[in-house]
Amino acid sequence: MPYYTKLGKLPSKRHIQFRRPDGKLYAEEVFGTEGFVGPTSTLYHINPPTQVIGWTALYSTKVEYVERDTMRMRHVKSMPLPPKGDPVTGRVVLFGNNDVEISVCVPDEPMKYFFKNGMADECFFIHFGSGTVYTMFGALKFGPRDYIVIPKGTIYQFVFDAQKQGEPEPRFLLMESVNGSHILPPPRYLSKKTAQFLEHAPYCERDLRTPEMPMTFDKKGKHEVRIKSRDLVHSYQYSYHPLDVVGWDGCYYPYCFNIDDFSPIVGKHHMPPPTHQTFEAHNFVICSFCPRPLDFHPQAIVVPYNHSNLDSDEVLYYVEGNYKARKGIEVGSLSLHPQGIPHGPHPGTPEATIGATHTNELAVMCDTFAPLYPTKAALELDDLHYPRSWEHGWEPDAATNGAAADRPSNGHANGKSSKTSKTGKNGAKNGAKDGATKGGRLVEAKTPAKTSAKSGKARAQASKSANTWD
Repeated sequence: MPYYTKLGKLPSKRHIQFRRPDGKLYAEEVFGTEGFVGPTSTLYHINPPTQVIGWTALYSTKVEYVERDTMRMRHVKSMPLPPKGDPVTGRVVLFGNNDVEISVCVPDEPMKYFFKNGMADECFFIHFGSGTVYTMFGALKFGPRDYIVIPKGTIYQFVFDAQKQGEPEPRFLLMESVNGSHILPPPRYLSKKTAQFLEHAPYCERDLRTPEMPMTFDKKGKHEVRIKSRDLVHSYQYSYHPLDVVGWDGCYYPYCFNIDDFSPIVGKHHMPPPTHQTFEAHNFVICSFCPRPLDFHPQAIVVPYNHSNLDSDEVLYYVEGNYKARKGIEVGSLSLHPQGIPHGPHPGTPEATIGATHTNELAVMCDTFAPLYPTKAALELDDLHYPRSWEHGWEPDAATNGAAADRPSNGHANGKSSKTSKTGKNGAKNGAKDGATKGGRLVEAKTPAKTSAKSGKARAQASKSANTWD
């Protein structure tokens, strides 16, 4: 989609005679968008693509959102999602609005049909698993950390490789542009005159993997193609294999891009999230937070500053790395920070990461310009303690300030102050209570001596890496 390409057999001009070996005409199809003034491709089929019969409505895809009047930070742990369905029926929408739906899928069944999303572009992020997605434009081999962008209307079929012993089960994140817009590279990365990626862009044409052979399947027989449209999945029957294209050219096609090929832009001071932008559509963007060197000012604070992005809701999907900048974050976690509430690093993180030189975390972010709502599936995985995880830990480290044994520290239990003894003995006793729960709510108590030890260890590690989630 970002630039012109072609594959297979093509006539010398558009809309002229192009004949099969048996003398019959190939069926030309202009596959276009926005009333033929947007990106298009021209495809040549063995069979007329209009031969579609036996339409049946199968199931609704309309998403039901809950807690629409509740605005709070959320932490959804998606790893406990049980495997189910195939790469289409196994999708579980967790957050969304009228612009984008964010799903996680852990498929455990083969996809025995072909699928066409007639409502949305789809941007997959493959967390675990490998395989091939067969499309009407050709085959795309994929593996872990691949983005796969499949534009609206493309017929495709996912085929995952067999899971090897010891490997995690296939899993992917999916963002759909349900408002009908297209998921594209940010315009600021492209030349206005030629649409070529500019020199300052964090990726370029060489990083994109376009469809390859095999492309053409010349087979007769019944083949099911399921089409998502009008908030329903419909089943259609083809009397020939739907991937019967012998050649195509244009600027509208699926492609892969591995997140490791994203070249992060770094600076003297902390760079804002748009620096990490990878794709955009109408009313939402997708960003890649990748391992990178950190800010190099001698007094730099290398974790994100507290910020209120007053026009955006932010979802981060955590892929891998060290997540101590966010309490309780795990691989496969999704955090949601809504517009209107300031957010930033957890207590102690700015101090602990001073002097860090690089970060090794990996995450995918989706920022929206309209509020995101959770589904019932998200609520079942929601960490209810997450919104309160910023409440405690802001007090200065007594040991750091030279008064560990001479000054009391205040602990808080469910909002009530509790005094600790000045002696190290009582401090250790209170420290044993740290992280306990009372009445189903978190109870925190501070131990100056232990806090000091932990802070010293964190600072010693800071020269190696830091956590810089937005």
